[in-house]
Amino acid sequence: MPEDPYRLGEALPLMPEIPVGKVYVWFYKPVDLVGAAAIFALFLCMALAVTDVPKDPLEALKPSVLLVNIGFQFVLAGIVALVAVRRVSLVTWLGLRWSSWYWVFVIAPGAVFFMWTIFLGFQLSGYMKWIESFGVESMQDTVKLLQKSNDPLVLGLMAVAAVVAAPLCEEIVFRGFFYPVMKKFAGVWPAAISSALVFGAAHGNLAALLPLFLFGVLLVLIYEKTGSIWAPISVHFCFNAATVILQLAARFFDIPLDPPQ
Repeated sequence: MPEDPYRLGEALPLMPEIPVGKVYVWFYKPVDLVGAAAIFALFLCMALAVTDVPKDPLEALKPSVLLVNIGFQFVLAGIVALVAVRRVSLVTWLGLRWSSWYWVFVIAPGAVFFMWTIFLGFQLSGYMKWIESFGVESMQDTVKLLQKSNDPLVLGLMAVAAVVAAPLCEEIVFRGFFYPVMKKFAGVWPAAISSALVFGAAHGNLAALLPLFLFGVLLVLIYEKTGSIWAPISVHFCFNAATVILQLAARFFDIPLDPPQ
């Protein structure tokens, strides 16, 4: 009769650790924490530097500045991608083969509607007025630009930055790299919170920090649930595109956007 492999006194074989979520982290190394710290420091400096630029976005966000901003986003995303693909394929890294891609037609509009509800709640609760009481501008410069600029080149570049560059590059940097690095070495929720905070702060507007933080957390949850970067990219694209269209429609068709007092 064969020996009992599970007799008392012998250690049982350990099961592999069960991964949390669908975002892979096994190929990240401690040195990647340096990259995450560099991203944090870079966007912190950029957020602090906003106070040194002209207050009028029409002066601050000229075509040359917008072009540099778009180029910077693609360069940063490219650097992150080069680091990652030296260890793992692009498809595996970002989950590009998303078999359930059709769910994006439910996830994206649902997430946009959810965020609009959150923003409306902030407006109706008096959060924006409370922020303004501290002398903080409640409207982002990009929104002001869409409302006031008469330069078609500026409006076109702003639309490209918001609808193309931001969804693609920011998702690669924040959800594709920063979040999984922090997830591996700190855990899911510390990673979600820290990546969402950096994402919100990167937009350089104190009033928008809390709503954008919540948006960042939502994008992380969607990424973890689907395992594909296409999902948060699609949500980000739809959110920004809807914002651009709404602002331009309100401007040229005199549609009031402020909630009733």
